[in-house]
Amino acid sequence: RSAVRYFARLAPPELGAYGAAGDALSASEVDEWIEWLSASGPPAAATPPLLARLARHLRMRSFVTGHAASLADAAAWLLLRQLPAPDKACSGAGVHVARWWGCVEALPAFKEAAQLLFGAAKDAGSLEIPLPNAERGKVVTRFAPEPSGHLHIGHVKAAMLSAHFATQYEGKMILRLDDTNPSKEKGDYETAIVGDLQRLDILPAKVTHTSDYFDKILKLATKMLQDGIAFIDPSPKEEQQALRLQRKPSPHRDAAVEENLRLWAEMQAGSAEGVKCCMRAKIDPASDNGALRDPTIFRCNLEPHHRTKDKYKVYPTYDLACPIVDAWEGVTHALRDRQYSDRDHQYVWFQQALQLRKVDLWGFSRINFVKTLLSKRKLQWLVDEGRADGWDDPRFPTVAGILRRGMTVQGLKAFILSMGASKNTNLMGWDKIWAFNKAVIDPSVPRYTALLADGLVPLSLEGAPPAPFAETMAAHPKDESLGKKVRFFGPTVLLQAEDAALIAEGEEVTLMSWGNAIVRKAVAENGSLKRLDGQLHLEGSVKSTKKKLTWLADTPDLVDVELVDLDFLLTKDKVEEEDDIKQVLNDHTKFVHRGRGEAAMRQLRRGDILQVERRGFYICDEPYVRPGDPIRLLFVPDGKSFFGVPPPKK
Repeated sequence: RSAVRYFARLAPPELGAYGAAGDALSASEVDEWIEWLSASGPPAAATPPLLARLARHLRMRSFVTGHAASLADAAAWLLLRQLPAPDKACSGAGVHVARWWGCVEALPAFKEAAQLLFGAAKDAGSLEIPLPNAERGKVVTRFAPEPSGHLHIGHVKAAMLSAHFATQYEGKMILRLDDTNPSKEKGDYETAIVGDLQRLDILPAKVTHTSDYFDKILKLATKMLQDGIAFIDPSPKEEQQALRLQRKPSPHRDAAVEENLRLWAEMQAGSAEGVKCCMRAKIDPASDNGALRDPTIFRCNLEPHHRTKDKYKVYPTYDLACPIVDAWEGVTHALRDRQYSDRDHQYVWFQQALQLRKVDLWGFSRINFVKTLLSKRKLQWLVDEGRADGWDDPRFPTVAGILRRGMTVQGLKAFILSMGASKNTNLMGWDKIWAFNKAVIDPSVPRYTALLADGLVPLSLEGAPPAPFAETMAAHPKDESLGKKVRFFGPTVLLQAEDAALIAEGEEVTLMSWGNAIVRKAVAENGSLKRLDGQLHLEGSVKSTKKKLTWLADTPDLVDVELVDLDFLLTKDKVEEEDDIKQVLNDHTKFVHRGRGEAAMRQLRRGDILQVERRGFYICDEPYVRPGDPIRLLFVPDGKSFFGVPPPKK
């Protein structure tokens, strides 16, 4: 903080880092705030008193000191910015803190600092662009997935942005399950989707189904035939496709209304004649936009629907049902994937032709990741073939899978909001999203020690107590609020083989969380290091040693662990629809390493994230149950490392 003050005082006065030029009172207030914040401890402990003080202090002030942002504002902002959810913390601290936070977050200097220090994306500001025609308190968004599989990373952006804008404008979000294809949909998938949204902390105002409106949509479709803006096409599917490509109308486009209604009745009855037909909208068969060339809006399907059973034999397409139900449910803003932007004109046509209330469309780019399979059909094949453990397989891009892998909701949301409503579609690596996740978990997860079981080398320590002993210490060295753990010490400790092999006789090393030791002798047999003899030297300086070693006391309390690394399921960065999935599958994607962990790891629960010292972040997939059953830990990528135990070089 002394350096910060020094450079701030050297800065031009017009920058106002220490208040207005010549304002000694403001300068002293800045010093007082910086001193107080510096003594407040880590963010988790310092936040409550800081927010309480800010709430009182900002009642009659726009900034912490003076009439513009100063170093005092920067210091408070910097501390709060390290929280997993700073926006939520500040909005929950009252209107004065929320107003101040929104103000400083919007300042160019703070935006630049956020990008430099926290990896905030340059285009994150795109979320500040207001939705067209939005009125606070009246915005209604919707998330409308098809219940034909579990939610995956491709759905998350639509869901989170819809929820975000609803919250931003103090409106609501509807979850509508678009159940218009009984061949693919199941009630189990609906349950899974609702559960996935709960995991993402997205709570819709209500849950609806497109099937709730089937009767009304059928009546509207009949009226479309009567008004001459739709027709029944009994042509073979192949013939329809060929004419669309040629931009020619169907020979049945101008059939009499009576004939259309007769065939429509056959379709609704599911007769032999009816199942050969479909209903199409009369838009423009010669349009440059293929989505407007008289699109299909109703099809026959004789399979039972998971909700309505055998009541219906015809079902609307998503393209027809979506603009209709959006209007009926009061949706004001529909967020849509720009991959389907050609269908936006179709959406508008339906609303205008059917004289429905206008819904504003808001396009965003979809998320595409390298070596990632998003096809529900192909993911289901992997499950059916035993290539995956289920829809929550941690190698899967499903919501359940990535959360099981160690992604946090806060990290996921920070990544999504950093992209905003960007219009750019790129094939992205997974490093960036995992880097956002690391920023969330790094300051907030406990530290433990675990060593690979193969080739552990004992180090006997002269000067240590003759019997093992235990001490209680902070689970996180920089944040005592994360709790305590019991650490065992003893006259013999175990070292990782590769660490032990690099120690020279007579070298002083640091045993992390204990102190220094001097290695006096290395004992080898047949060229293999078997043990080390040393002496505790706790008065030694940890700053003087080159090697900081993780270790475990050689006691019966150690637990068995499995450190699991996971690789991509695919070998190809971008998988095309025509690719044979069998040809691009990675045959070796799971690597299990046996290990030994400290006794305190018995307290881990399934889903707990931790840091294994000098190896990386892990999530507990199987907790301790009994001796002999190892604790299973899955490696959590951090944006730089994808493996906790680096694979051998090929």
